[in-house]
Amino acid sequence: MAPFNIAYELLVTRLKNFQLETNRAFNFTASPSQPQYFLYKFPQDVDSVIINVVSDAAYPCSVVSVQDIVCPVYDLDHNVEFNGVYQSMTKQAAITVQRKDFPGEQFFVVFVIKPEDYACGGSVPSSIHGNANRTWNLQRTKSLQVTIVPSIKKSVYVQAMFFSFLGFLSFYLGSVVVAFVHYIRVQRKASAGRLSPEHGSGIMTSSHPISASTPEGSSYGAIDESSSSGGRQMSSPEHRPPAGSDTDSSVEEESDFDTMPEIESDKNIIRTKVFLYLSDLSRKDRRIVSKKYKIYFWNIITIAVFYALPVIQLVITYQTVVNVTGNQDICYYNFLCAHPLGVLSAFNNILSNVGHMMLGFLFLLIVLRRDILHRRAMEMKDIYTLDYGIPKHFGLFYAMGIALMMEGVLSACYHVCPNYSNFQFDTSFMYMIAGLCMLKLYQTRHPDINASAYSAYASFAVVICLAVLGVVFGKNDMWFWVVFSIIHVLASLALSTQIYYMGRFKMDLGIFRRAVMVLYTDCIQQCSRPMYMDRMVLLIVGNLVNWSFAIFGLVYRPRDFASYILGIFICNLLLYLAFYIIMKLRSSEKLLPIPMFCIVATAVVWAAALYFFFQTLSSWEETPAESREKNRPCILLGFFDDHDVWHFLSAAALFFSFLVSLAESPTLLYGLTLSSSTLPLSIHMDL
Repeated sequence: MAPFNIAYELLVTRLKNFQLETNRAFNFTASPSQPQYFLYKFPQDVDSVIINVVSDAAYPCSVVSVQDIVCPVYDLDHNVEFNGVYQSMTKQAAITVQRKDFPGEQFFVVFVIKPEDYACGGSVPSSIHGNANRTWNLQRTKSLQVTIVPSIKKSVYVQAMFFSFLGFLSFYLGSVVVAFVHYIRVQRKASAGRLSPEHGSGIMTSSHPISASTPEGSSYGAIDESSSSGGRQMSSPEHRPPAGSDTDSSVEEESDFDTMPEIESDKNIIRTKVFLYLSDLSRKDRRIVSKKYKIYFWNIITIAVFYALPVIQLVITYQTVVNVTGNQDICYYNFLCAHPLGVLSAFNNILSNVGHMMLGFLFLLIVLRRDILHRRAMEMKDIYTLDYGIPKHFGLFYAMGIALMMEGVLSACYHVCPNYSNFQFDTSFMYMIAGLCMLKLYQTRHPDINASAYSAYASFAVVICLAVLGVVFGKNDMWFWVVFSIIHVLASLALSTQIYYMGRFKMDLGIFRRAVMVLYTDCIQQCSRPMYMDRMVLLIVGNLVNWSFAIFGLVYRPRDFASYILGIFICNLLLYLAFYIIMKLRSSEKLLPIPMFCIVATAVVWAAALYFFFQTLSSWEETPAESREKNRPCILLGFFDDHDVWHFLSAAALFFSFLVSLAESPTLLYGLTLSSSTLPLSIHMDL
């Protein structure tokens, strides 16, 4: 690499320590003109070893190679990659070697110092320019220490697999125990005769008659607010609207003037009332609405199939390239805790994702049981199921369960060979899970006006496209951050407008003129109090949070754009969940023991999971050599690292988070009991 001729002398010496020994550190020096290589022979009782190489200095850049005992030994910069397995290195490198890959049960460990540092993220030192040329090679000497230690035995693999599967099977056992206990309690109450409407509901009294002949296609029953009776009564069957109608089943308060019939059916009037009731937002035919939400389930299955098949094909190709070429700079593993199995280089990172798949399937089973019990109660024409409680639509729950399972599948695919090219495999369904959770919370109290599956998944597609563009252009291009911040702020304002006006604010070319008129009349001409104060408080806080994210991104331009987008989703989800719980308590609704347990478990497990998430063990935003500086040994069973523990805990945290949403939508068990957390649909919930 020197621009001028260099004078040198050749010195031949006999190596005294040519063979490396197990569990004994060996120190040596190497330079571009003096590479080093040593011999290692497998002991009789060792099937796999880990070669650990460390250095106090990051530069000069070096290459560690493991080669079979053949001639010639490829120990030069231009040919070290021709044979065996190799890694670039700054301060740390680790290569796992298995006996089965070397028929002679021995191999060479080759150390080459590169003449330049580009491959390791450095730059050409200034010493190669000018008169310092003659001493440049001497300055690139690197001190290294190599230690070869036995890797884990096969019994550890078996223990790790048992731990993974049995740990999550315990969730299945716990679910069975809870369901059995609940079933026994229901049977005891039924045998004691406590479930009749006259004795056991605790909600209605004799002055509040309930009709048992609610039509199948009618809207959810609302409660009359007759000022003449001073109480609330269910509308009688003869006053109910026909099946499939989109009219309110409640009667407005009497007043001094006649009410036009259109008031009972006009969406603009119903959804913009000052005091909104849940019955106002659940007026559509339940069968039509349920079919609408089932589209979420079928669409996500279609998306999952078309998304996963190319992903699996791609990562198999990546793993094949790594195995054939021996280039371990392609994949960003935690090499100090990467345990191979078969053709997979890091089986532990894949195994730890089993929790997402098992708990996602368990959640689907729980939702299916709820759905079956609800249908059974509907077939029995149970009046409590038809007219009380939160409207029960299970399509979004099924979609959430599929999304959790697919997160496990795609995260496992990503960890087959984690790198810059396939990072979106690990994050795509994270965005969808966060979005579906927010949609489910909103749909719980707004079943008629929630987003359709098509618009929701189209929005997720836009977010994933922005995430890819952010990784490509977000590091150095200021224009991208300006455009993204504008899109973020405008999207927040548009969504806030839709939420505040319950979807009755038209999004067209006249939106800017109407927005200016609203600001002038309500803020400048006459500063009036917001009509929907609770909603306004939520939206102000939400917009401040999102604008803060936009300003932070514009100023600091974080390098990990995918995590930045995920942070935006998670913060918005937590904000809305907190607001939902606060409004639930303000409306005198109770938090029952099981939902409270799920909320506490969710908070505790998420706190522990995030601790391990922020333990960075590798980074594809840096060079492979720089990424290996972050590698750490295993911390659990000698098999799993910090990121694997994050996989375990995040799966459990997501499962408990889903149960919180599911607990908010109670259903009847066998058509016999009414959960005490269900309240009349017309309870005031100004969400």
